[in-house]
Amino acid sequence: MAGFGLPNFGQLTEAFRKAQQIQQDAQKLQEELDAMELEGSSSDGRASVWVSGNQQPLRVRLAPELVADGAGATEVAVLEALKAAYDRSTATMKERMEELTGGLNLNLPGMGG
Repeated sequence: MAGFGLPNFGQLTEAFRKAQQIQQDAQKLQEELDAMELEGSSSDGRASVWVSGNQQPLRVRLAPELVADGAGATEVAVLEALKAAYDRSTATMKERMEELTGGLNLNLPGMGG
């Protein structure tokens, strides 16, 4: 009955085992990303923003002299810091996901892959 293009049982078992392991590793990675605190700062260092590895905002720090410079300067610095924190967070997430799935062939024989 092997003539129907179906993968053998050993291949399916191994594929399901790998999928289960990836699911467990992905859950662990999600928890690690949630626990991370990644900082982004404005170019002058007067504004800092922290986000998790999942881009959740955590906190903001503004230097008193930045606030004294007025709303315009504060808004520019905060946006700059937020962008830096977001970029760092997304790069970290991408890097960790690539580590998790590196070298995995998700195309199963006989399953349309």
